[in-house]
Amino acid sequence: MNPVARLPGFSRHPGPQCHLRLARPSRDLEAAERFWVGGLGLEVLWRDDPQGVGEHVLLMVGWPEAAWHLELVGGPGLATPPTPTHEDLLVLYLGGPPDDGLEARLVDAGGTRVHPSNPYWEQWAITIADPDGYRLVLCRREWA
Repeated sequence: MNPVARLPGFSRHPGPQCHLRLARPSRDLEAAERFWVGGLGLEVLWRDDPQGVGEHVLLMVGWPEAAWHLELVGGPGLATPPTPTHEDLLVLYLGGPPDDGLEARLVDAGGTRVHPSNPYWEQWAITIADPDGYRLVLCRREWA
C-alpha cells in the first residue's frame, strides 16, 4: 500500500495517473511561444488574457497526449519576474539524439545554446535556454 494513502486527510494521493503542470513566469509570452511551440513543437493547449482567471496572461503549452504541460504566466500584473538559475531544468529524455535541425530551430526561435554546469548533461545532452533563461535539456538517454 502507498504510505501516502494512510496519512490522515488524504482521500486521494498523487500517483502516476496525475497530470503535472510546471508554471513559470515569462517576460514575453510571444517570444516564449515562438520557442516552445515554433522551436520545440509543443502545441498551445490554452491561453487566457488578463481579464481571465487571476488577472494574468496565461499560455499553456504541451503535447495533448502527454501527462504534463508548461504554464507560462505573463502580463502587466506579473508580480514575480523570471529568475532562472543554471539548475532550473526541464529535461526531455529522447532515447536517442535529437532530430536533425532541432537545435537550430530552437536557436532560430529565440533560444540560446548554453553549456551546463553539470558534466553529466555535457556528455549526454544539449542544453538550450529559452527566451526567459530557463533551460531545456534534450537528453539522448532514456529515463528508465
